[in-house]
Amino acid sequence: MIRNRDHLPDSPAHEVALDCLTAGIEAADPARLTREAVSLADGTLTVGDASYDLADYDEVIVLGGGKAAAVVATELAAILGDHLDCGLVVTDSPDASPVSTQRIEVLAGDHPIPSERGIESTRRLLDAAAAADASTLILGVITGGGSALMAAPAAGFSLADLGATTDALVASGATIDEINAVRKHCSAIKGGRLAAATQPADVCSLVVSDVVGNDLATIASGPFVGDPTTYADAGEVIDRYDCDVPAAVVDHLDRGIAGEIEETPTPGDQIFESVTTTIIGDGLTAVRAAADRASEAGFESVVLFSRIRGEAREAAKTQVAIAEESHASGQPIAPPAVVVSGGETTVTVEGDGDGGPNQEFALSAAVELAAAAADDSNDGDGVGDGNAAGDTVVAAVDTDGIDGPTDAAGGIVDSETVTAAAGRRALAANDATPLLAEADARIETGPTGTNVNDLRVVVVGDS
Repeated sequence: MIRNRDHLPDSPAHEVALDCLTAGIEAADPARLTREAVSLADGTLTVGDASYDLADYDEVIVLGGGKAAAVVATELAAILGDHLDCGLVVTDSPDASPVSTQRIEVLAGDHPIPSERGIESTRRLLDAAAAADASTLILGVITGGGSALMAAPAAGFSLADLGATTDALVASGATIDEINAVRKHCSAIKGGRLAAATQPADVCSLVVSDVVGNDLATIASGPFVGDPTTYADAGEVIDRYDCDVPAAVVDHLDRGIAGEIEETPTPGDQIFESVTTTIIGDGLTAVRAAADRASEAGFESVVLFSRIRGEAREAAKTQVAIAEESHASGQPIAPPAVVVSGGETTVTVEGDGDGGPNQEFALSAAVELAAAAADDSNDGDGVGDGNAAGDTVVAAVDTDGIDGPTDAAGGIVDSETVTAAAGRRALAANDATPLLAEADARIETGPTGTNVNDLRVVVVGDS
C-alpha cells in the first residue's frame, strides 16, 4: 500500500502510524465495501436495506462515474454474473481498470479538471440512461471525483465557460454549497438530472462518499438525488460575490430564473420514488479501521472527529496540542495512545510552492513538534517537560493517494523531521512537498482506487 515505506522512519511509533493509515485505506477499498453491502441469493439482489427480485426486470445495467466507479462495477459484475446485461462507467484511469468483463464499458474522464473526453463519455452515459425503460433495473455507481469526471455542460455553453465559472466562484470565496448551486444549474447531469434521464426505470444507487457529512446532494453534485437549490439561488450567488462569469452562463441562469428552462428536480419529486440510495462507505469507515488497528497494536485509541475541515495548518496545531494534553493530563486519552481523525482540510494558497492539504498538515505539525522540543531542551532544567514533542508521530494522507497536485499521498513527521525555522519558511510559500521529500517524510501510495477524504493519525508515545 505505502510503496516507499522502506525509506520512511521505522521507529515503533512510525510503524504504528503507517499500519493505521494502511488499515484505514484498505477498509475503504471500494471492492471490499461492495462485497460487504451487496449480495445475490435465489434471484434476489440485496443492496443495504433494499432488495430487488431480478425476475421483475428484463434488463439489469450499471451506470455511473467517479474515481472508484470501475472497481465497484467490477464487483457488481462478479456478484451478478449472467444477471447483468451491460454497463457503462466514467473514471479517470480507464486503461488501468480492473473490470474483467466485456459487459461493462469503462470510459475516460478527467479529474480534477473536466475535459472534452469526459464530456463525450458523459454524453454516452446519459444516452444509456435515456434508453432505459420500466423493465430496467439500473445500479447507479457514484463515487468521489464524479462531479469532474461526469462533465456535461448544459446546452448553450462550453466546457471553457463552465471552467471559467468555477474558477471565478472559487476565487470569490463562495462556499461549496453556493458553488454547487451554480454548477448544478449549469449541468445536464448534476442535481438529479441523471435520475430524471433514467425514468421510468428503477434505480439502486451505491455511493462511496468523499463529502464531509455525507450530503447526497453534494457527493458528485447529486446526479441521482433532488436539488434543494434553484436558478434564482444560483443567480444570487453570482450577484452576491460579483463573479465575472461568461455571458453565456449569465444568459442561461437568467433564462432559468424566467422559467424558460426547466428547473432541476427537487427533493420529493416523484421521479425519486423509484430511486434508492445506499452509502456503502465513507470517511468514518477508514477512521474506525485505523483506530481498530491501533487497538490491536496495544495502544489506547480514540476517534477524534471524522468531519474536520478548515485550514490544514491550523488543524495540525490543534492535534499536536491534543498530544501535549495527553502527556500532561492523560486527557482525552492517556498515552500510549493513537488519536485518529478524518474530514477534509483546505489550503489558502498564498505562495507558489508545491504541496497539498495533507502535506501542509504534516509540515505544520512538524513545526509545532520541533518548536516544542526546542523549548523543552532550552528551559535550563535539564529534564523534559512532557510536552509530547519527542515521542509523538503525526501522519496524514488523502485516501485516494493524491494530495493536491502532487504525486504524494501525504506525510509523516516527528520533532526531528524539520527545523521550526525551515518549516515556517516552507509553509509561508505553500511549499511543503520539497521539504518533506528532503526529509524522507513524504508518504507515497500511488492511486489507491478509493476516495473517502483525509485520514490522520497522531501516535502519542509513553515517555
